[in-house]
Amino acid sequence: MSQFYLAALQLSLCLGPMAMGIYITMKVFNIPDITTDGSYTLGAAVAATLLMHHWPPLVVLPICMLAGAIAGICTALAHTKLKIDALLAGILVMTGLYSINLIILGRSNIPLINIPGLFHSFVFFKNELYNQLFIAVIIVLVLSLALHYLLRTDFGIAMRATGNNPIMTRSLGVNNDVIKIIGLAIANALTALSGFLVSQYQGFTDINMGIGIVITGLGSVLIADSLRAWMNITHIGLQIAMILVGSFLFQMVLAFTLAMGVDPNFLKLATALFVLLIVALPKAGRILKRG
Repeated sequence: MSQFYLAALQLSLCLGPMAMGIYITMKVFNIPDITTDGSYTLGAAVAATLLMHHWPPLVVLPICMLAGAIAGICTALAHTKLKIDALLAGILVMTGLYSINLIILGRSNIPLINIPGLFHSFVFFKNELYNQLFIAVIIVLVLSLALHYLLRTDFGIAMRATGNNPIMTRSLGVNNDVIKIIGLAIANALTALSGFLVSQYQGFTDINMGIGIVITGLGSVLIADSLRAWMNITHIGLQIAMILVGSFLFQMVLAFTLAMGVDPNFLKLATALFVLLIVALPKAGRILKRG
């Protein structure tokens, strides 16, 4: 049973970068970016294809992130330059990415069993699960520190200000469109990185693996937002840490659901209901206080 929950922890770490990406789009820019479903699969598809051709995992990693960044740029350009609603722009790019991902894969599913990946490139522990866990922790820690540093720079402050008050930033000479384009590129690069990690962790890439994945990331961010409000956290580094905690708690709930014997066919339904509960509880609490 402990191995079961350790596996859930490992998955939460692999999905951590995606949660950070959704944090950038939803909380920093206030943009509902549905590109996530497509860029997540894009990262997995590029990873599977290149690893099958025996490319080194450390070379494949930045290529996957670049592919995700390009997807984010396409959404941002459609939103900022063509003046398409951000939600619709994300849906359009996500829809187009389904065909692109299928072209990259060449078929609907690519197994990665016995294909050397990132988790096999470094050996810190003899136990495979512990080794994977340690590598995932290192990757997520580096990304967390990098994101923390970015959001505290002048550019990061401009990103946050653009999301909070675009009229003010425009009056101060900040090019909001460029900020959004770079921000969405970063967010989808992180999402593609999650696809890269998860595909190797689960041992295959499937064309449908990204369907509804935005709900998983959104759930992690909403849990983090609730924890932040409850603990009155304002430090940006702690907010990023809460995102990872949210990702962990979300996967633990799903793992507990499966451990209770719930049919896996109902897992997506359980995920949707859990996110709905997270969103509804704070509002219900405020209504009860008023009453």
